[in-house]
Amino acid sequence: MTEKIGIVGAGIVGLAVARELAAARGAEVTVLEKEERVGVHQTGHNSGVVHAGIYYQPGSLKARLCREGVALLKEYCAAHGLPYDEVGKLVVASTRAERPQLRALAERARANGVPGIAELDALGLREIEPHAVGVAAVHSPHTAVCDFPAVARRLAQDVAELGGSVRLSHPVRAIRERAGRVEVLAGRRGFAFDRLVVCAGLGTDAVARMAGAPGEVRIVPFKGEFYALQGAAKDLVRGLIYPVPDPRYPFLGVHLTRQIGGEVLVGPNAVLALAYEAYDGRGFRDAGRILGWPGTLRMARTHWRTGIRETYGSLVKGAFVRGARRYVPELTAADLVRAPGGVRAQAVARDGRLVDDFVADVQGRVVLVRNAPSPAATSSLAIARHIAGIVPALVR
Repeated sequence: MTEKIGIVGAGIVGLAVARELAAARGAEVTVLEKEERVGVHQTGHNSGVVHAGIYYQPGSLKARLCREGVALLKEYCAAHGLPYDEVGKLVVASTRAERPQLRALAERARANGVPGIAELDALGLREIEPHAVGVAAVHSPHTAVCDFPAVARRLAQDVAELGGSVRLSHPVRAIRERAGRVEVLAGRRGFAFDRLVVCAGLGTDAVARMAGAPGEVRIVPFKGEFYALQGAAKDLVRGLIYPVPDPRYPFLGVHLTRQIGGEVLVGPNAVLALAYEAYDGRGFRDAGRILGWPGTLRMARTHWRTGIRETYGSLVKGAFVRGARRYVPELTAADLVRAPGGVRAQAVARDGRLVDDFVADVQGRVVLVRNAPSPAATSSLAIARHIAGIVPALVR
């Protein structure tokens, strides 16, 4: 008997999981997506960076699946003629005080097996990025950029070719387990599956509640705002220029990213949002649920100074510009224009801890991906293999 497996969410992770289950297990897969097209949310609202694995704790799922995912994604893009460009990344220490953390970052990257890592002095970093400044840098020559929405569309095509289906405009409204099946009401239709995998990103909490498995973490959304360089300013950046990250946070700080097609983004910041899909403003429609989670207020009490700084950078363009000029001092306010932003789905524990690693668990016949922030897009094909390995096989 062929397994019937449902997947909630047609972002890059959900589609990769569907493709893996269909290809490796021969399952009949159905992807349920509330939007009218695939890859609408985090997949379609990011800078397109294929992370090499520099930042992540050695031995963590992020470290392992990022390194595996890079290789799989590069191969997949080549096989399907999708753009993939190893533009390289500099992580720049702008002060001497940042040098120990930069050195630790290089050691972590090597421990994770990131190839080609080099430690550079002030002159060496300018050979890579002539308009950048700093006292030292770590260079990752194989860090790349790609078009994640294009990858998602290709994955959806793969699912169809493997006999599965992607049901757009099918928001999940109810879930229940009964008689050894998972019954799902999506849109106006009912579905019955042997297993259900939830890859719902910003909608994770809502779907988990329907499944009767709210869990001990909740999604707290963070708005990420971008500017884009215009005119000749684009030529000031060859690849990717990043700051030394604050080890207390899973966010990487405002950076400069040359994208596929030649555009250069500046950002993102990380501002607490009170709506899960706060792309066009700072709406409050989900404030009750977000602030009602005890972890949100505990997180805010711990990190309020950082929150004020990030909010100030959101409201005052000059603060954003100063952050970029710290690394590329030739930039001016006139060089930066607003660009579309995104919203990051970040899991926060009850005690206020920002959950750093990927998290997935099994509740009965439902597998829930609880936390899949960056580098989830980079890692998507490897995450899919990992999830396929924890989806219980159908007992015959």
